[in-house]
Amino acid sequence: MSETNQIWTVAGSEPAPIGVVGAGIMGAGIAQVAAQAGHAVKLLDVREGAAAAAIASIAKALDGLVLKGRMEAGTREAVLARLSPATATAELADAALVIEVIVEKLEPKQALLRELDALLAPGAIIATNTSSISVTALANGMKNPARLVGMHFFNPVPLMKLVEVVWGAETEPGVAQAIYELAKRWGKTPVHAKSTPGFIVNRIARPYYAETLALLLEQAGTPAELDRALRGAGFRMGPCELMDLIGHDTNYLVTQSVYEANFGDKRYMPSLVQKALVDGGRLGRKVGKGFYEGVPAAPVDAAVEGVELPPISVVGRGALVERLADWLAHKGLSFSRGESADWAGLQLGELQLHLTMGHSAAELAHQRKHPELGVMDWPVAPDRADALALAFAPQASEAARAQVAALWRRLGWQPLVLRDVPGLAVARTVAMLVNEGADAVWQGVCDEQGADLAMKLGVNYPAGPFEWLALLGAPMVATLLDGLFIAYRSERYRVSPLLQQQRWRTASY
Repeated sequence: MSETNQIWTVAGSEPAPIGVVGAGIMGAGIAQVAAQAGHAVKLLDVREGAAAAAIASIAKALDGLVLKGRMEAGTREAVLARLSPATATAELADAALVIEVIVEKLEPKQALLRELDALLAPGAIIATNTSSISVTALANGMKNPARLVGMHFFNPVPLMKLVEVVWGAETEPGVAQAIYELAKRWGKTPVHAKSTPGFIVNRIARPYYAETLALLLEQAGTPAELDRALRGAGFRMGPCELMDLIGHDTNYLVTQSVYEANFGDKRYMPSLVQKALVDGGRLGRKVGKGFYEGVPAAPVDAAVEGVELPPISVVGRGALVERLADWLAHKGLSFSRGESADWAGLQLGELQLHLTMGHSAAELAHQRKHPELGVMDWPVAPDRADALALAFAPQASEAARAQVAALWRRLGWQPLVLRDVPGLAVARTVAMLVNEGADAVWQGVCDEQGADLAMKLGVNYPAGPFEWLALLGAPMVATLLDGLFIAYRSERYRVSPLLQQQRWRTASY
């Protein structure tokens, strides 16, 4: 279908009438945002009274805005006047856009979309808020599949800025662009995404959960320790507490969906750890127990007293080495530089403390024939961290370990001593997030800017994958992934072709 054959009325100068099907939390949020933007909105739900109850809930939310001085009382009344419940699909016939927000299952969505396709005027657009189902598959059976587009919001809709505008194989470019412009008018930040499993956010975010679940399977640390390590990298919530908040049943099903849609790609494989929680009914905060009982308590740090620090040397080169040096200087600690070494990190007396590159401390100690050795996690945000993970070779002395703990406390960090696993916590998680973002761009799911925006706005990450890549450099990220690939003999850690290209391009000859 040619773009000029349709007039996409939703993109007109005046707010067009809109229908929303599904009056749950997401549907109500979308209806509220549309009504606040000036659209007359009809809200439909098959559950009797659900649409009216959702509008009453919206009214209560607007009352809160008025009380806080963030909305005028007159504006509240105008917004509510634009909202009305519908009792049948036929009542949406005059809508320029209908957004479906029903159960996340293919067959019910397809049935509704076909019904809307037969009902609406030729120039109307149909959008799906699906978070994981293929827009191309949803369009199958529609007589006018070109008008179907994904409009994936994030919860809570009135507050979250991101909207993924997802185009399927049949979606006409003008439709996707009309929805992109509409989302901007609604005060959102839209990003274009190709219809692939998980789109942008749910795909790139998988390693944030998966790497911690893998570490828990290896008993590398406790949920509280791993959460604290990731919060130290700037994430607002650690993976375990975030999974507790989302709900393990929901998180597990999304992971399973992405895994199956990618034909069993090991990168997206669900975790036995999370399956056990789901099977045991430990679904997270909504039932009062998950990784934690209720909300996790604040950690109690052990003090390190009376340990004298040996001479400190900052070893090697690179962005993280410079961050270490700057932080040592900021904390008033004297140190020397050793830039010509074949490794990067810190030296405390005889102890070598390597920035992890995907090898265990035991392996490095064996290779280097240097028993006084440890590995440290990537200090991507040393000024925001209150803890940083470590691991030691088995032969490392107690005196050396105590000196590292004392140094960490001087730097404002709690030493999180994990089991000696390759990649520790932050390094392997950030590297895998970068790798997943790189693959998404390589496969045409989105562009680099879209990947960064989506992860920062959709899940509140401290940086996007390509911002981390700019900091760390492709050689460092790819080398760590190579180390994990060798250590685990798993395709899960294969390096994205895009990262490989960048590593080769930046290599010296």
